[in-house]
Amino acid sequence: MSLRTRTSLRITAATVGAVLLATGCNAAAKGGDPGKGGGRTFTLVTPDPVAQNEFLKLAVSGVKAAAKAHGGSQKVFQSSDSDSRQQNVASAVDSAPDVVALVGFEFADIVAQQAEAHPKQQFLLVDACTKKTYENVTCAVFREHEAVFLAGAEAGLLTESKKVGAVDVLDTPQFRRYSEPFAAGAKKVRAGVGSRTLFVGGQSPFNDAARAKDQASTLASGGVDQVMAAAAAGNTGVFQAAKAAKAAKGKGFLAYGVDANQCLTSPGVVVDNVLKKTDVAVEKGIGQILDGKGGTTVSYGLKEGGMSLTGLEPGLAGSKCLIAEPANDDVLKRVKKLRDDIAGGKLTVDDPAA
Repeated sequence: MSLRTRTSLRITAATVGAVLLATGCNAAAKGGDPGKGGGRTFTLVTPDPVAQNEFLKLAVSGVKAAAKAHGGSQKVFQSSDSDSRQQNVASAVDSAPDVVALVGFEFADIVAQQAEAHPKQQFLLVDACTKKTYENVTCAVFREHEAVFLAGAEAGLLTESKKVGAVDVLDTPQFRRYSEPFAAGAKKVRAGVGSRTLFVGGQSPFNDAARAKDQASTLASGGVDQVMAAAAAGNTGVFQAAKAAKAAKGKGFLAYGVDANQCLTSPGVVVDNVLKKTDVAVEKGIGQILDGKGGTTVSYGLKEGGMSLTGLEPGLAGSKCLIAEPANDDVLKRVKKLRDDIAGGKLTVDDPAA
């Protein structure tokens, strides 16, 4: 699982309601010849409104790409709460598309119920999986720790205080995927680097920007000058603390975002972002099912192109990320070498959730 929603980082949209985002023709029979526009149909169900949620926008791009690749059509149903998620999944199944794709752990139990009730319907669950294995359920999960390690390497190369840290949502093995590898990456490239992680916790650990801001400020007061922001919607608080520290001290600390390019909304304080490519998982997962290879769990990391950094992607120059500055060219070269070593199996990153 990721930090997008409760188990993954997200930017929660202000818009609510279950809205039909995109509609494709669903008149042809299920199972048509994808090479001849034979009516392949795919339905994506999101756990929250898409709006400005970059993570979910990628999922939408993935289902659109799958429809184009297979000569079919797609629909996207946006949910806003548990009731609308149930209703949207039921509606999706009623229309009997070739694949119902869903993003987020919120759908794990719903998919399990629907998979048992509708054994001929194929499901793709992204960023989560059902507890029980079903022949008609394909899961796509991510090795977030690999890309977090690379962000940590950037931090280790850039730190002046030789102190890095993380603001994490909860102290659990799954969420420590966003803090422990960050420290490990920094220590890999810089001897003597120290690290510290503070957790948001409380009643709303995934949406508490004020608490995340306080924790980031505490890290900074202790000399940490590179902070992994793994506080879900509370990441805004981490970035606010970075801006305030910069204004007060002229330097302060630098931050690292998650899931999408958060440099765009907080320019000047975000070095880079750990990207989780839901578009890749959705498109490849649908193709896998159509090829008759469903019913399995596929893990996406650096090798598969499912995880990356903004600094390693096309369009870096316009990203507004600090890693794009010419002074950081040598940092990126070191990080690219680490990426290649991990993807090639020469370097293994420990997984706190293993």
